[in-house]
Amino acid sequence: MLLVAGRPGHGKTTLGLQLLLDAARDGRKAVFFTLEFTEQQARRHLRSLDEGRHGLCDKLQILTSDDISADYIIRHLSGSERGTVAVIDYLQILDQQRSKPALSDQVLALGDFARQTGVVFGFISQVDRSFDPESKRLPDIRDIRLPNLVDLRLFNKAYFLHNGEARLQDVA
Repeated sequence: MLLVAGRPGHGKTTLGLQLLLDAARDGRKAVFFTLEFTEQQARRHLRSLDEGRHGLCDKLQILTSDDISADYIIRHLSGSERGTVAVIDYLQILDQQRSKPALSDQVLALGDFARQTGVVFGFISQVDRSFDPESKRLPDIRDIRLPNLVDLRLFNKAYFLHNGEARLQDVA
């Protein structure tokens, strides 16, 4: 359970997609669940990262349904091999539709699924507008935008990005 966090335009999606390309390069199943991009937009971004050298972006599954939620993701990944990598774009809108379970319940369910199956999850996450790069170079766990509460200790690691810099840290 990896959290990839930063302000808009600082490389969160690029990093998430690169994780998927690396997984595909290693012969693992790689799935991108996005509530933000169309499939064409995601494939275009993937091709720019792969630069057409390996054709890996065609091996990735891209799901763009408005039904994306923990239940949807678990159903889709059920039976996947250990080491499958899934990136969810993005954390803060998993429960945007009122008919979906609370964000904390969804993250808990995905964490349980990850422990049981060995599926690796990456969650693209927004950093709150209150993050001030004048007072610290990189955001940290306290800067995660949480319009709906979720226990961030459910994540194992967090990767923070800002202005070309990055830091990986343990969360739990």
